[in-house]
Amino acid sequence: METSDPTPQSPSEPPEPSGPAVAAFAAPEGLTWNRVSSSLAWYHRLVAGALCLAAGVAGALLLLLWADLAWAFAWVALSLVCLVASWFLAGLFRRSWGYAEGEEELYLTYGVLVRQLVVIPYGRMQVVDTTADLLEQALGVSTVRVRTAAITADTRVVGLPLEEAVRLRDRLAERSETFSTGL
Repeated sequence: METSDPTPQSPSEPPEPSGPAVAAFAAPEGLTWNRVSSSLAWYHRLVAGALCLAAGVAGALLLLLWADLAWAFAWVALSLVCLVASWFLAGLFRRSWGYAEGEEELYLTYGVLVRQLVVIPYGRMQVVDTTADLLEQALGVSTVRVRTAAITADTRVVGLPLEEAVRLRDRLAERSETFSTGL
């Protein structure tokens, strides 16, 4: 006989996702994911919008010169579809990012189509820096980059508010000194 949950969810709350994929990418025991700023979604939307606008206008003009009006309209329609898809994916992408600071490791999860969970031991961190391009600065976000000795391990925590990024960079740099393995 099945037992029911004594605390039913309200109709306005979506059910918590479950299953092996969710468990595989869950926060480590005793930790919760720190999520990034919603400005990250706006960053991706603005970049995608600029690219779609440039590609739509340039492609339409070229098709008007070399083909006919129908092809130009089809190109513009395709550019709009790409813009709508990237607008939607930017929100999903932002919600997929999370990081957690464990006792001995930094945990990072991200990805919409391909999910990833990265674990970086503090003792392996060699360089921790903070960067922000012009658009990120205008939106008030930045990126914390962690470099290790491994060539493939250039890990980033994107979309953090500037003050939080500076605090995270300082904590990670301090922990990397504490856990240094003498490389």
